[in-house]
Amino acid sequence: MNIPSELKYTKDHEWVKIEGDIATIGITDFAQSELGDIVYVEVDTLDETLEAEEVFGTVEAVKTVSDLMLPLSGEIVEFNEGLEDEPENVNTDPYGSGWMIKLKFSDASQIEGLLSAEDYKSLIVG
Repeated sequence: MNIPSELKYTKDHEWVKIEGDIATIGITDFAQSELGDIVYVEVDTLDETLEAEEVFGTVEAVKTVSDLMLPLSGEIVEFNEGLEDEPENVNTDPYGSGWMIKLKFSDASQIEGLLSAEDYKSLIVG
C-alpha cells in the first residue's frame, strides 16, 4: 500500500498536497484498490466555492459510484482534464497523473484537521 509521507489524508480516503494556498486533491491508493477499475470521474463544481465535507464530484468504478468529499473549504480552480480520456490513471497513478482537482483553500487552519501518513495508515490497517 502506497501512502506517501509528504501528503495529508482524510478519513474519506482522499489525499491532499499543499503548495502555497493551492491544494491538489485525489483519492488514495487504498481507495482506488477498493473501488476497482475506475471508468469515469465527474467534477461539475469547477470555479465553485465549497465548504469542507461537501461533495465536489463522483468517481465511477465498474461496480459502484462514490462521492468525492472536499477536505478543505475553498474554490475549485482546476480539474484534471486528462481523466476525461484516461480515468484509469486514478488506478495506475493515484498520486501523480490520477490527481482530480486543485483547490484554492480559504482556511489554512483546516489543514491541521487532516491526517498524517501514519494516522491514515492506522485508519486503514487498524
